[in-house]
Amino acid sequence: MHSLHSLHSPHPPHTLRFTAESSSNGMIERDFTMGDVPGVLWSPASGAVGAPLVLMGHGGGNHKKHPAMAGRAHLLVTGCGFHVAVIDAPGHGDRPRTAHDEQEIAALFQARAAGEPEGPIVVRYNAHLAERAVPEWQATLDALQALPEIGADEPVGYFGINMGTVIGVPLVASEPRITAAVLGQHWPDALAEKARQITIPIEFDLQWDDEYIPREAGLALFDAFASKEKTLHANAGRHKELPRFEADSAVRFFARHLGRTVTSSD
Repeated sequence: MHSLHSLHSPHPPHTLRFTAESSSNGMIERDFTMGDVPGVLWSPASGAVGAPLVLMGHGGGNHKKHPAMAGRAHLLVTGCGFHVAVIDAPGHGDRPRTAHDEQEIAALFQARAAGEPEGPIVVRYNAHLAERAVPEWQATLDALQALPEIGADEPVGYFGINMGTVIGVPLVASEPRITAAVLGQHWPDALAEKARQITIPIEFDLQWDDEYIPREAGLALFDAFASKEKTLHANAGRHKELPRFEADSAVRFFARHLGRTVTSSD
């Protein structure tokens, strides 16, 4: 076990405690808890000191070690030498659900079964989760930057699609340490106001034939960002058909903005 306190931060001090470690395919995987929030940190097997950090937010109904998270982390760690961290969102993964979580999830399944729009429920519930998750992410970032292999001087990025965007937009808007972000695939309703406060480089993914999020809604959220550099990646296909090559594009985006060269992982 290893624990660190972040004492210099304006956020409430918490303890980051590593609970397990393994390595494979050029990556070290370390499970940790941040207070009562479980997370995972993937790092280069080389053990280099001082490297950029990418925070990743997982999608709704998923968890920190979902294959999409592990796959994107592998690209960033082995291709760029970055560290990548994911924490379970409230009510997801290894975290217990509250009565409110259960109520909202039941309402979502009820709307789906009845063929009614899911958007209003998802927007409302995800906004509630974001209120809880943003301070958890800030405390986690404090503790991760206290690790010698990361440090407080290295750049930080954020990568989150779907629910990861709902958490990511208010996090990025309130967190000056994050200097580049990949976001996308959500409604603008609860996010446009915060998006207007964001000026860092943005790469934004949108599915043109999304059966849940009308393209006009996705375009409205993209338009809301105040960033001078923002790029829209619109692909044909439904909500869950985001092409895998967009993960490769995200790696190039972070390599460009966080200052490392992409290398072949073959």
